[in-house]
Amino acid sequence: MRTGRPDPAPRIAVTGHRDLTERTAGLVTAAVRDALAPYGPAMVGISCLAAGADQIFARAVLDLGGTLQVIIAARGYRRTLPAAAATAFDDLLAKAHRIWPLPFDRPTPAAYAAANDTMLRRADRLIAVWDGRPARGMGGTAEAVTEARRRAIGVQVLWPPGAGRAGG
Repeated sequence: MRTGRPDPAPRIAVTGHRDLTERTAGLVTAAVRDALAPYGPAMVGISCLAAGADQIFARAVLDLGGTLQVIIAARGYRRTLPAAAATAFDDLLAKAHRIWPLPFDRPTPAAYAAANDTMLRRADRLIAVWDGRPARGMGGTAEAVTEARRRAIGVQVLWPPGAGRAGG
């Protein structure tokens, strides 16, 4: 039964690898845009703005007219990013509609796990730019996917044919 109220905006979060090759970044950009296009400007995108998949996702959300919300894992997080990713972080953060800073001084596995938990508590869906490999540690992509599935949050894995991670 419809109540006359509009459906709430879909809240879509992202998790994904940071170490994408240049070719893979292009493939992932196209895949993320295709996955988000049906939601258009009604969507709310939730990202931690990590290098790689998170920033690709955040840019796509904004380009499609959606609203960006950001979770910052730790006060010192920006300093851990490579120069180009730090510049993109600043640009995307300035365009965020809402920011949730977490109370950690330094980015640690525990801070990343808390960021994933915060993100998943706010999400209806999760887009995972993930090669399907097991977790390398606490707070990573595989762990976020496992936890989203445990919480019955819909997960869409994107790993385009020919994609690869830098360094192997």
